[in-house]
Amino acid sequence: MADLSHRPGDLSGHPDVHEMGARYARMLEGGRDVALVDGPVFLSGLYCAISPWTVHFSGARPELALNNLVIGIAVALLGLCLAMAPARMYGLSWAIAALGIWMIISPWVVSTTSPGTGAIVNNVVVGAVICLLGLVAAATLGRTQRGTTTM
Repeated sequence: MADLSHRPGDLSGHPDVHEMGARYARMLEGGRDVALVDGPVFLSGLYCAISPWTVHFSGARPELALNNLVIGIAVALLGLCLAMAPARMYGLSWAIAALGIWMIISPWVVSTTSPGTGAIVNNVVVGAVICLLGLVAAATLGRTQRGTTTM
C-alpha cells in the first residue's frame, strides 16, 4: 500500500510550486486599485434598479421603470464582476460609462410621454454618477495594466 501520510495543504514539495506562486502573484497584482470603485458601482446599480419605486415616477410610463430596472441590474452585475476579476474587466468598464450616458438620455428616448421632473432629475443624477464611476474604473484599470507587464 502507498504511504499517503503527508500533511494536508503542504505544497512545498510540489514540482510547480514556483510557477504557481508567480502566477498567483501576477493575478493579484493587477487591478486592486479599483477596489474603491467596485462597491459604489454596485450600489449605484442597485439604486438605479429600485429608483422608479423610491422616487415614484408619477408622470412616466412603465417603459422607463423597466429601463431603469434592467440597466440597474446590469450595472450592479458589472460592479460585482469588477470586484471579482478587475484585471479582466478592463474592457467592460467602458460599458459602465456607456450605461451611465444611456441613463442620462433615457427619459426622453424611452418614454413616449413627457416624464415627470422627478424621473428626469433621478436619471440624470444617477446616470452621471454611473458614468463617472465607469470612467474612473476604466482609467484606473488602464493605468494599472500599462504599469504592469506580465510574462
